[in-house]
Amino acid sequence: MSKKEINIHINGESKKIKAEKSIEMLLKELNLNKSNIAIEINREIVNKSYYNSYLIKENDKIEIVNFIGGGNNISQDEQYLQIAEKSYKSRLIIGSGKFKNFEENLHSLEASGSEIITVAIRRTNISNPNEAMITDVIDPKKYTYLPNTAGCYNAEEAIRVLNLAREAGGWELVKLEVLGDEKTLYPNMIETIKASKILVKEGFKVMAYCTDDPILAKTLEDNGCSAIMPLGSPIGSGLGIQNKLNIKIIIDNCKVPVIVDAGIGTASDACIAMEMGCDGVLVNSAIALAQDPILMAKSMKQAVISGRSAYLSGRMAKSSIGKASTPVKDF
Repeated sequence: MSKKEINIHINGESKKIKAEKSIEMLLKELNLNKSNIAIEINREIVNKSYYNSYLIKENDKIEIVNFIGGGNNISQDEQYLQIAEKSYKSRLIIGSGKFKNFEENLHSLEASGSEIITVAIRRTNISNPNEAMITDVIDPKKYTYLPNTAGCYNAEEAIRVLNLAREAGGWELVKLEVLGDEKTLYPNMIETIKASKILVKEGFKVMAYCTDDPILAKTLEDNGCSAIMPLGSPIGSGLGIQNKLNIKIIIDNCKVPVIVDAGIGTASDACIAMEMGCDGVLVNSAIALAQDPILMAKSMKQAVISGRSAYLSGRMAKSSIGKASTPVKDF
């Protein structure tokens, strides 16, 4: 190898480059736009302001990532969902995974009326820098991007991913998701609680995916999380809400928003969550895997609105016996 060349590793691949090359120069060589990416060198995130002065060294391990389509009392303003001091008209959050393409995801997002979309962090395709990114189709200035830690199995991985997300786009409102195993995709609550403490201290506004355990949910709120996101049933199962009692206890115990995340299969599931008093629902697979995702997104929008209205109206009391609706007096 020439003395004027050095060997580095980019996104797991070895590459030879000229010595004394800056990050800025490397990005130009790779034809990558630095706007919506984050760079980590030897596990240390490099701020964009240093791209021009930071010189790459022999055997540096470089990761370049970007975004991919991957209760409480009634709030003071009943019309809006309030998370981390910001208000949203829609109480529906949708995901960006499993859609056929970004365009279908965008049309579904528009039909849903949602203002928040979850996105995952993955390695940038450096061999094809012209490959479309979700930020090219779904405008992060129009919609609130909610970076998540999908695929992380411990606190260290989750914290690393969210710091990359903050560097890539400046987002501090994030969804913390630490999984326990690949089969059930249930949350690892020990690691979730551990990560939540650190992330809140680092200034993140954390929306935490969790089990439907009321005690652990309250612990996340006590740690400073901005929203609690108990699962209705396993991720992608479409089984709906399996444990209404526990989720109702979480709603009653928590003062931050409670948003059902995972397991929603159809519009009636979303409506039930809202009728129970949840502040919102997060839906991905039920929309993306529907035969008509755009129509399903529209139905989810209507279900969330209907369920919220039913909750605010105050349902009639349940009875174990029949009660005639027509007076029998003078019959």
